[in-house]
Amino acid sequence: MPLARAETSSLAVIDVQEKLAPAMAPDVRRELLDGIQVLLRAADQLEVPVVATEQYPKGLGHTVPEVEGYLPAATHKVVKDSFSCCDEPGFLKPLEQADRPQVVLTGMEAHVCILQTAVHLREAGYTPIVVADGVCSRRADHRANALDRLRGEGVVVANVESVLFEWLRRAGTDAFRSLAKLIQ
Repeated sequence: MPLARAETSSLAVIDVQEKLAPAMAPDVRRELLDGIQVLLRAADQLEVPVVATEQYPKGLGHTVPEVEGYLPAATHKVVKDSFSCCDEPGFLKPLEQADRPQVVLTGMEAHVCILQTAVHLREAGYTPIVVADGVCSRRADHRANALDRLRGEGVVVANVESVLFEWLRRAGTDAFRSLAKLIQ
């Protein structure tokens, strides 16, 4: 399985929305939001393109402020009604334009939109990397099942800290000094 590389990655933040987030267990939601903030700060500093999606915002609201406030200015935002982000042309277009084969996935919910998107990305020739502590579901067993299924499909499952340090590649750089502080 390949290591994540900042120069070959895009980051997808999927459906972290106002009416969906409160349905998650508070400790899981906090871990998710903290992890996404780390990844977004790293993506911004390391020039990793970001795509953020909202599933049916009329019903589920918009991206939560704890995430919205960290989205880089160049973030591509996609409104969708498909569970797989890949079924939305607005999602694939910025990935194609970025011409980066790896897509790091974080967001909600692991067993629905994350799972379907990761499998479809793999089928489309991308290398999806699902961040285990950067995804959640309303039920812990649904998240666990999704991660098991993804591994079975050959999808890379990583964690926030692994992705961060794979993107950084080395200590002693300005980026390392700045971003390593985010890991507690």
